[in-house]
Amino acid sequence: MTTREDGDVTGSATTDSAPVRTTEEEGLLPQLVAHLREHRTRLREEWVGRINGAHLLQAMTASEMVAETTSVYDNYVEVLETGSVEELQHYARDLSERIIPRGVETHEVVGIVLLLRDVLARSLFEKYQGDMHVLNRVLDAYEPAANRIANTVAVSFVDERERVIRQQQDSIRELSTPVLPVRERLLILPIIGVLDRERARQLTEQLLTGIRTHRAKVVVVDITGVPDVDEAVANHLVQTVDASRLMGASVIITGLSPEIAQTLVTIGVDLSKMDTIGDLQGGLEEAERLLGFTVTRGGEAGGP
Repeated sequence: MTTREDGDVTGSATTDSAPVRTTEEEGLLPQLVAHLREHRTRLREEWVGRINGAHLLQAMTASEMVAETTSVYDNYVEVLETGSVEELQHYARDLSERIIPRGVETHEVVGIVLLLRDVLARSLFEKYQGDMHVLNRVLDAYEPAANRIANTVAVSFVDERERVIRQQQDSIRELSTPVLPVRERLLILPIIGVLDRERARQLTEQLLTGIRTHRAKVVVVDITGVPDVDEAVANHLVQTVDASRLMGASVIITGLSPEIAQTLVTIGVDLSKMDTIGDLQGGLEEAERLLGFTVTRGGEAGGP
């Protein structure tokens, strides 16, 4: 069995993406890989025991643990064999997509890979401890590859986690700043929560897109739910009003708190560019007047 695996390893160790190895490494790695494959079941089970002992991946069920650790083990040994991390990168991204929603943290992924590195290193020590010269040569061949694998998995996981976080943040922002059509040519944009520069920029993009999509003539921006704004955000609101006018839509801002009103006056915002109404209801009534609708005392709008 070992001879057959040695032959397979030697034949597959030369790929286009494999790094240049010394003759000594080329002779040792096939033996190393054959040993790790021969004892795959025992080493994987030992690794899982170490993972459980360290209280990692507790979000996974027992069957999921078996499936994922088997896949990671096989990919790990494959990279040791070929020297190419490309397939490992793909696998690490796929793994991250599956386990990040389960609440698995970065330190857990890094931890399990380092535990696997340790389990395999101990196995090699046990195999070659009778010949320290050979053991040193084996470890010299194994450790750089193992460190490269650990780094690749960690970087891939962090990249995927950051992508997921950015995607979630974008989704939250879209939900927190909806552009809602109230009636023909009339939009309302209720803003709730902290309005920072990034969110203000996204607000402008969503609003202008909504104006174009719905061919809006009037937009009511309600900031009742905004606790405060700084000078940069206030100026951005003015720019949003100007951009909306260029798109052919008038903007009415409602829900100014006393604190925000004082801030706007203090920082010298050009209030002549902002049409403000005290509350949302008043803003909608004014918007309907601008559109030519007749607003009755009961709040029902008639025709022009």
